[in-house]
Amino acid sequence: MITIEGHLERITYYNRENHFTIARLKAIKTNNPVTVIGFMPAVKPGEALKIKGTWETHPKYGQQLRINSFEVILPATIDTIKKYLESGFVKGIGPKIVDALIDRFKNRTLEVIEKEPEKLIAVKGIGKAKAAQISASWKEHHAIRSLMLFLQENGITTSYTAKIFREYGEDAVNIIRNDPYRLSNDIPGIGFHAVDAIAQNLNIAKEDPKRIKACIIYLIGQFAADGHIFSCEEEILKRCGNLFAITQEKAMDALTVLADEGEIVIEKSFDNPEVNAVYPKNLHEAENGIANRIKAFLSVPVTLPGIDSKQITAEVVKKLAINPSPEQLKVLHEALFHKVIIITGGPGTGKTTLIRSINAVFEFLGKQIILAAPTGRAARRLSEVTRREATTIHKLLGCSLEEDFFDKNQDNPLDADVVIVDEASMVDTLIMFHLLNAVSMNSVLILVGDVFQLPSVGPGNVLADMINSKIIKTFELKKIFRQAQESPIVINAHRIRKGTAPDFQKTEEPDKLSEFYFIEINNPDRVVETIVELCRKRIPETFGFGPVQDIQVLTPMHKGVIGTGNLNQALQRVLNAQSAVAEKGGSGFRPGDKVMHLKNNYQKEVFNGDIGTISSIDASKRRLSVDYYGRIVKYDFAELEELSLAYAITVHKSQGSEYPAVIVPIMTQHFALLQRNLLYTAITRGKKLVILLGSRKALDIALKNDSPRKRFSSLANRLHC
Repeated sequence: MITIEGHLERITYYNRENHFTIARLKAIKTNNPVTVIGFMPAVKPGEALKIKGTWETHPKYGQQLRINSFEVILPATIDTIKKYLESGFVKGIGPKIVDALIDRFKNRTLEVIEKEPEKLIAVKGIGKAKAAQISASWKEHHAIRSLMLFLQENGITTSYTAKIFREYGEDAVNIIRNDPYRLSNDIPGIGFHAVDAIAQNLNIAKEDPKRIKACIIYLIGQFAADGHIFSCEEEILKRCGNLFAITQEKAMDALTVLADEGEIVIEKSFDNPEVNAVYPKNLHEAENGIANRIKAFLSVPVTLPGIDSKQITAEVVKKLAINPSPEQLKVLHEALFHKVIIITGGPGTGKTTLIRSINAVFEFLGKQIILAAPTGRAARRLSEVTRREATTIHKLLGCSLEEDFFDKNQDNPLDADVVIVDEASMVDTLIMFHLLNAVSMNSVLILVGDVFQLPSVGPGNVLADMINSKIIKTFELKKIFRQAQESPIVINAHRIRKGTAPDFQKTEEPDKLSEFYFIEINNPDRVVETIVELCRKRIPETFGFGPVQDIQVLTPMHKGVIGTGNLNQALQRVLNAQSAVAEKGGSGFRPGDKVMHLKNNYQKEVFNGDIGTISSIDASKRRLSVDYYGRIVKYDFAELEELSLAYAITVHKSQGSEYPAVIVPIMTQHFALLQRNLLYTAITRGKKLVILLGSRKALDIALKNDSPRKRFSSLANRLHC
């Protein structure tokens, strides 16, 4: 870490949203200009700065100083104070008032403006209103710098400065000092542990009520992040003691207060009345809301459609040139006599054909139909196979920039007679709640999904709970159609679903390539080398698939030798070897890179899991563009935390997608994640080629492990009540 003092010559780039800055600083000691980059709020050319940072070399722009912290050196002499004020830093002060201030307060002028603004009215030309304006301008200009310095001193990254300042305003530092735990609730991304460290620096007691309440909210949030709708009171008390040195008595008091304040809901567990279940308020409301809405749907009488099985078959044959099977025909007929139905089944069982057939029948009856899916990729795939418009659930509901607001709801329902949702196993509790609220009581709701796949990334296990409740008409498609019976991928998916080892026998036709392979390798580093070689040469040359767009590596985890982090670096080096021009956390993005968007961004209309390709990078403007299926979305370099490389992604992130070729490493290093439904989900992402590589032992463990981690939810029970 080095320290440089100098005057700011010019600002090359400034992001008003997060204060990321690129500027030229003229160093005092050497009189040489230095390029500095980092977060610097409200700086202006001419200011004297002391900057601490580290040198780094940009491939195009050369040596730069990466800012770790900075402070403004306020002028101390009368001449420098005068120049400072005349440069326009403080609004409401013209040349005449500057002269009057200097004459009155001399070298104490800045101190008076900051600490004793009431004295300003003693200066000719400054009344109470003008004094208030000068004081407010000074505070606004310097408050954000004080906040940044405070955050730096307490180990919080300065990239949060703008968000905190927008939330708390000029009094941000005092607000945080009074209750630092507010940060963990009010500012997304700042974790409890970082806030707790600030509190300890401020000598806040470990059993301060504010700390205990924040700790409990954090623990409940951790359970929700793991997919649970509620957590057990006993487990919360245990973790409070073991992890945060909070006594059981104090923790119980805090739970009671939080429940009284409406932050959480505590109920007796449906499964065990002796156990208290602790819910975040929003998840409790959502789970209850889903149950009540479903029961309301089921109570509405169905209008008889006036069409029989022969007419249904004739219409499907006419529209799709498909003769529905007896199993499909039964579902088609029943769909006309129920307000809510669920269709589930594995690959090759005709779910997509059934969706197309349902569309044809309801169109024949003159009904308005909406098709939706949880992700952009799933919606695009649904649109491709049905040849009808399909949209994401978020877009369908008119989700605003704030995730808890939806334009479509009970007061403004969807204009549709039939709503069909594909990949319904991916829909979490909160989104299902808002979706059901937006579906009119006059509509038919059809949920389609493979319940054996991994559950949603968000909390809950909604589709499985709905099926297990047995109050919703559910059709499980079991027959594998003849064309699908010829696919080793489909056959092996069903074998894995039953816990049977895949069949890795080669095709009986010598000139025909197989679609399903297993390469046994027990060394993780060798697995990485083989994956790189498969993507770079063997698969493109043998099967003709593109190494970037057509091949997707799916792995159970982020960390480790065969996690997404290391695999992405290895694949990028080989598949896109040009110099990195957009840095992110020690790695870099390059034009042509395959990238994934990591969180819902309603302003950009890009959602968690969307995959695109970097089309261009403008290093001078600190901006890159990503092509999402023909739609270009721009990102400032300061927003790169929203992107990651996507040559390799987790199995969870792949849900709702299909890829021409899939490579899946499976090793004992993934022991905690070796589950049958995870392996099943991974291989069903492949359309034409699946390659498993790793150890036989890991494969056997995954096949035998048919007890995926239980998610705590009460939806099935609530549907019975």
